Amino acid sequence: MEEEGMKINKKVGKLKDDGRKRDFSLGQSKFFVNLGKDKKILGAIKEKLKELNNKDYGKEISFKDLAIFAIRKLTQKDMEKIKEESLTEMEKVNRLLSEYNKKNNSSFELGEFLVRKLNIN
Repeated sequence: MEEEGMKINKKVGKLKDDGRKRDFSLGQSKFFVNLGKDKKILGAIKEKLKELNNKDYGKEISFKDLAIFAIRKLTQKDMEKIKEESLTEMEKVNRLLSEYNKKNNSSFELGEFLVRKLNIN
């Protein structure tokens, strides 16, 4: 498959896990979710699964079932919010600098940009 004359690689991006970046591909079929450090979310997931499985009939509902349902409900707006929340403070500053340079056809470095934006003399 080609897009605008460039070959598209099967690798589609980077996933962050414990601060390390890992490639993932369209062919990947297993994902690992480590919630060991996020006790609040882990507790919320366990509570939801407990509530979902408090029933008399049907198979046991797993985290996989919950994840598949949630993925189907993700909107473009949700995805933009997730992307925004993934940025560090410095990445947000650098993005602002890049947007400013493009808009104003300039090539300010970070320090120059901050001096200008913060009106520091």
